[in-house]
Amino acid sequence: MAQRPKTPQQKHRPLVPEAERDLVRIAGLSAVAALIERDPERVVRLFIDERTAKKATALCAKLAACHKPYRTLDGEELSKLAGTPMHGGVLALSKPKPLGIFDAHAAKDWASAGKPLVVLDGVGNPHNLGAIARTLAFFGIERLLLSDHPGQAQPSDAAYRIAEGGLEWLEIIRAERFPLPLKRLKEAGFFVIGTALDEKSKPMAEVLPWARKRPIAFVLGNEETGLPKHSQSECDALAVIPGSGHVQSLNVAATAAIVAYLASKK
Repeated sequence: MAQRPKTPQQKHRPLVPEAERDLVRIAGLSAVAALIERDPERVVRLFIDERTAKKATALCAKLAACHKPYRTLDGEELSKLAGTPMHGGVLALSKPKPLGIFDAHAAKDWASAGKPLVVLDGVGNPHNLGAIARTLAFFGIERLLLSDHPGQAQPSDAAYRIAEGGLEWLEIIRAERFPLPLKRLKEAGFFVIGTALDEKSKPMAEVLPWARKRPIAFVLGNEETGLPKHSQSECDALAVIPGSGHVQSLNVAATAAIVAYLASKK
């Protein structure tokens, strides 16, 4: 069906009110579906293009039940609003997901439950953060700790899009005064493994058998400079994933995928 030409007033009318400009833009059908399933009250507005409207019928129905508005846009308008053409035909404007604050007492409960966790200390690329979140959710790891490293990426539009819903299934916790939280994790009962290219590092396969006597916290560092020395010093062990030697190291998101798989194995 041909669309009616827009009037001058419609052409210049902002799609998003000024008061909503600080909302997170969550794009992609999987990411938006996870948001609506897990926390629909965070959704402020939903936009879909005509191609995706049929696929998003159930999402729109859930939003309507929560009295949340949605509307259809053409592809050009949606790309402009999303800030990227990689929106998958659906975009939610959402309140940011609240971050938890690391609590040593809660860490004891996590350790008692015997569940692993992953800590990021200076992982600066939001695409890597999103890929890591997607991987952790896939393997059922429930918690992701983010250090207060000045370069550490936080959940953002790009991270949510790459995570494809993974961030909604994780408890995201900000760990301040780093590396003190690593010490507190050890006191709580975790075995803390830092992934680092260091002369003290041992192959991961050597570290895991005795590390598995306790729940494991894997710590991953910056994409270029690696895990800071002061954080390495608080780890129970440093480990590497041996390769062919053709390239020096894995991308941090690939490393996270391997350790998440290892952590999920009993």
